[in-house]
Amino acid sequence: MAHDLMGMPWRRRKPYLAIFWGGLIAGTLDILSAFLILTKPGFGPMRLLQGIASGLLGRSSFSGGWKTAALGLVCHFAIAFGAAAAYVAVSRKMRVLVQRPVICGLLYGIPVYLVTNFVVVPLSKIGMRPIGPLSGVALGLGILMVLVGLPIGLATRRFVG
Repeated sequence: MAHDLMGMPWRRRKPYLAIFWGGLIAGTLDILSAFLILTKPGFGPMRLLQGIASGLLGRSSFSGGWKTAALGLVCHFAIAFGAAAAYVAVSRKMRVLVQRPVICGLLYGIPVYLVTNFVVVPLSKIGMRPIGPLSGVALGLGILMVLVGLPIGLATRRFVG
């Protein structure tokens, strides 16, 4: 039976399942946390999702109703699946990502935060935003570490490790 570099039989390795489940769980937990933390009267889930879509459409996304909210949800999950795919890809060369999924997954939330806030958003139609208070940065980092990085690390361990 053929084995990969980590000694696992090829037929047991399923990176596509790691990407699917890691991205789905991380994306779901992240958007639910945003709904719970960021929504308030006048700024509900639809408006939050339209805000995500505004990265592609600009301010016109806020007048697009549920269509632009759905686009925002698609964009959100595309980023989550992309983050999972990047982790899985790097795990092929860095075994520690599979061997230590909890610590590596938690730490992975840091670059996800940095790339999202200092690359993705500034390059979108939203543009660069002020960083905001330290408490907001800490909350954002914590959410991405626990609700995004950790599920991605654990899914990678389950399906690749």
